[in-house]
Formats: sequence, C-alpha cells, structure tokens
Amino acid sequence: MINAINNVNQNTKSTPQRVNTSIFYINDVHGKMTNMERIYTASLDFDTFTPSEQTDKLKLSSGDIILGEDLKSNKVANKFLDWSGFIANALGNHEMDVSPKKLAELLENAKYKILAANVKVVDKSPLKDKIQKSMVYEQNGNKYGIIGVAPSDMADRVKLNESMRELSVDNIDDTIKDIQAEIDKMKAQGINKIILLSHSGATNDIKIAQETDGIDIIHGGHTHNLIKGVEKDKNLLFSKSGEPVVITQGGKDGENIGILNVEWDENGIITKVQNNVIETRSTYNRTLPMKYAVEQILGKPEIVGSISKAEKPPKNRLIEPNPHANFIADAMKNELNTDIALLNAANIRGNFSQGPVDTRLMADITPFKNIMVIAEVSEPELINAIKVGISSFNNDGNKPGLLLTSGLNYVVSKKGELKEMHFIDKDGNKIPIDINNPNPNKTYRVAMDDFCATGGDNYFPKDENPKFIKQRFDFDKDFLTCEYLKKIGKPIEIKGDERLIVED
Repeated sequence: MINAINNVNQNTKSTPQRVNTSIFYINDVHGKMTNMERIYTASLDFDTFTPSEQTDKLKLSSGDIILGEDLKSNKVANKFLDWSGFIANALGNHEMDVSPKKLAELLENAKYKILAANVKVVDKSPLKDKIQKSMVYEQNGNKYGIIGVAPSDMADRVKLNESMRELSVDNIDDTIKDIQAEIDKMKAQGINKIILLSHSGATNDIKIAQETDGIDIIHGGHTHNLIKGVEKDKNLLFSKSGEPVVITQGGKDGENIGILNVEWDENGIITKVQNNVIETRSTYNRTLPMKYAVEQILGKPEIVGSISKAEKPPKNRLIEPNPHANFIADAMKNELNTDIALLNAANIRGNFSQGPVDTRLMADITPFKNIMVIAEVSEPELINAIKVGISSFNNDGNKPGLLLTSGLNYVVSKKGELKEMHFIDKDGNKIPIDINNPNPNKTYRVAMDDFCATGGDNYFPKDENPKFIKQRFDFDKDFLTCEYLKKIGKPIEIKGDERLIVED
C-alpha cells in the first residue's frame, strides 16, 4: 500500500526529529452505502499495514458523507465514519440536508468531530455545541492541528429549510481570516503540523494555500476533483512564507480513497510526500459483517425489477447525457402523469447494471429522499431553468449540472448555449418551443422534486412555497422508479436516445 516517498524539497535533509505520518482520507461519499462498505474494508487494510518505521496514522474526511433527508441512510453514513475510525469530518453542504435537530442527534454519540471554522451558529440552535472550529489530535507524542471549513456557497447548495436559518457561512475572504486565526492559536500552543479539512472547492483551496501561513496539508472536497500524485503548481503549492502546502481531493461518491504519506522536519515543515489514490470498487470488497450491520439499520432490500442490458454511465454525469437518469425521469413523468419531468443531474449518484434491481440499489442511485411535486411551469420559467443547468459548462466543478428530462428534448453547445428545444407530447409528436420568444401564457405540468422547485441550485427562484406547485407527495423519485419497474414487469434495457444533445 505504501511505496517510496518523493522529496518535496531536495535541499532539505532529514533529521533525527523527523515525524512520519500516513493519512487515510475521503471526501464527497454522498451517502453511497455500497462504497462506504468498501471504504470500511480499505480502512481495515490501512489499520493492519505496518510501515518499516514508526508512523502516525490518521483518518480524515472532507465533508458530504451524509446526504439527503432519509434518517436511516444518514444513520448509516454517521455510523460508517465511526466504524471506520475517522477522527474528523468537515461540515459539507450535504450534512445540512437534514434539519439541525436531526443532525445534532446524529452527532450526539459520534466519536468523530465535525469541523467548520467559518460557520456561525445561532445560540439557540441544537448545533451550537456540535460544530467545532478545530481540534488537536495527538499520537505517539506528536500533535496535529486539524481545522475544518464549510463551503462558502452553502446557501445555494442546500434546500430551503430551517438549517440555513440557524447558521451562516463566511465568504472566502473571511474564511481565509477564520483559518489563519485558528492557525495562529495552534502555533501559540507549539503545534506546527496543521491540516485543513476543506469543503470549499478546488479553486478556493488554492487561494487558501497561497494566502495563509501555517497550513501544511489541505484535504479538499466539494468540486469532486480527482487529484493523483503530487505535482508542483498543481497540488503542491507554497504558503505566504514559502512553505510547502499539499492539496488532495479524491473525486466523488466514494469511488476512491486516498493515502497521503508525509515526512515532517522538527519545524513541522513537510520534507517528503507521496499521494496514493486507490479505486475502491475494483480494489476492495463488501464484507458480510458490514452488510449485516447496514441491514440492521436499513432492513433487507426488496427486488423490484431487472435490467437486461445497460450502457455505461457518463464520465461526467453533470454535463453529459445520461440514459440511467433518463429512465428515472421517464418513471417520474409516467407515474405522476405529467407533461414533462425535470431531474437535476447532481441528483444521480449511481447507475443501473445488468441483473436485478432492488430498493438498496435505487437508494444508491438517487439517495437524496426529497419529496416529489407537480408544478405548473410556464415556458419562460422552463427555459430559464434549462439555461441555469447549461451554465454548468462554464462553472467551477461543472455545477449545478444539466437538467435531465422526460417529455422535453433540447440541444446545447459545450460553450453553454441553448440551441433548440422541443416538447414531446403524449403521442410522441415533437412540438418546437421558441427559446428566444417563449410564450408566458403557455404552461406545462412538470414533475420534479421539491429541492428544484424551491430554488435549490437556483434552477428556479428561491421560495419555500412557490405558487406554481400544485401537488406535493410524501415520496421521492426512487419510489416512483421502483413502482415503474414493477409495472413494466419484464427486464428492461437502459440505452441512450437524443432527448439531450451536446454539440461541440
């Protein structure tokens, strides 16, 4: 697992006071339970590996481990961090998918700490004493300062609910000040090995590295970058005083785990570093004890249908056509009997494969557990929502992602231009929509979830109770997809079509 370590600074000589540290890190697992089980296996492997010389071992997470509103799924994600032995987790936006009360209950007996130095919590919130700015961790007599930060765009990434009424997150410039204040406190205590758990995104992590003084490692998240190895000016940067800062980020959905090996000199400066990124699905198995532990919380899955054949999922699910998402959108439209269904690409966290489909797989593919709504959406509102998704081609991390559809076809360029759009009626007729002069009096019955409808990711205006919602339900799209599969009653093929065309 651990190979030869590469020098950061060839001119720095090792001293007898050097400290060796191996850090097992994850980010943005997004409630992906089958991959959590594999990561647990990887964590056991990490525990049992014995290096050639004394090495401190830390396990750290950079946020978005919890996802969605389903309490049982959140209990699994919360327990997973404890079962795997993680020390700390940054506060990600998806940790706030649940209410402050429920998150506080999850954290009540958690062994790990949740960290966010740039968050202000109102005094009466149950989260007031649950979120810490930083912590000090000691192993083999070596002290490590661990700081956390939440995303500055938290309000745009969280569904409108009481959580964002109970806390606020500083902008990036103030966040940098927050981080430096924590660094200075740690330096005053003689702590010179400082790690930041950042759910701030890749661009902000570079800014933090270069505009602070004292951070050695930034374990990042939020933008789902996959950073392999260590490369100068890419993820090996230098602080205000010229000391090396190493940045990591392991992609998304628990598809990878990272192991960062570092050597520090007596001044807490990294002299050697190695960054290993390991694919979880092809490397680690799900163990029976872990499956059993998860089923004790979730219950046994129910088989609802089967797949005869399935295309590969897109490499970038946020900005590419996705036949797996198309099938779910079709289920939404058909089961709710609407004209159109809209599904934000970021909602899809997995894919179908040949073989049986059960409720556990559906929870993996679309785990958020929002509620479905039917809305009367005008043509201008519809086109604007599609354009918000298209803007993802030009945004950091390709967020918020395209809107995937049923009953609506459109063509977009990779430059982020909407070229054409057609409504597909119930008889399969293609009816052009004038994207330049939409009819404000023309409306469509649209199936979507309440995250989109209430302004999540800004597809529609922020509003907890928008007037265009005509019906609300107490289930999410995973339930509709299961019902749709049951009604089909035979193996189905997941294949692409031309409802979304992305041109060069």
